[in-house]
Amino acid sequence: MKRLLIAFLVFFVAGSVWAFPPGAFKENNFPIQCITLVKKLPKQPLSPAEKEGLFKMIEEEKLAHDVYYALFQRWQLRVFNNIARSEQRHIDMVKTLIEKYGLKNPVEGLDVGQFKSKEMQKLYMELVRRGMSSLGEAVKVGALIEEMDIYDLQQELKKADNEDIRIVYQNLMKGSRNHLRTFGSWLEKMGVPYTPQYLSKEEFAKIVSSPKEIGPVDAQGKPMKINTK
Repeated sequence: MKRLLIAFLVFFVAGSVWAFPPGAFKENNFPIQCITLVKKLPKQPLSPAEKEGLFKMIEEEKLAHDVYYALFQRWQLRVFNNIARSEQRHIDMVKTLIEKYGLKNPVEGLDVGQFKSKEMQKLYMELVRRGMSSLGEAVKVGALIEEMDIYDLQQELKKADNEDIRIVYQNLMKGSRNHLRTFGSWLEKMGVPYTPQYLSKEEFAKIVSSPKEIGPVDAQGKPMKINTK
């Protein structure tokens, strides 16, 4: 009986670890190449809108990271840990721009779940509260965050003309589309209904039904090869 129990546990754990839908695993290391490229590009005049956009996006990327970290602690679902690591790379990309332009980082030194913005702090608490209620709600929270990221990045790209900022934003948005595909596949796998909150139903469906995007993109969102030499 003990041997049967051990065999069952081994099978169950193995199944839990490997039964992931497409796109559930971590991205490649292109953000490191992207950061190197952004550092090499010349500085351009920074508009007030671009400055505020950088502050907003680094807080939003931290929000995503911190919520996923909390949800992983609660549910131990590896997808949250994988995407939290990806969000840390996104934070690093925006941080590179903030440091390049000599700005003060609004999230520097803050612990997980801490934000200077009252609005972001309130949103963090609400999203974690929702995600703690059930695993299905946790995955819905993930989809909501990625929707919000995509929408906000679309708005910030309309205000930004600096090449380095646009490259970072386009790559963040590409990453968020991949994350949305991952959460979308989980929602489908779990049979959890979901209604888009920030994107149109058509745009949401187009993203989650399309293949994962690989490699870096340029300031217009087109695939590019990075020469870091």
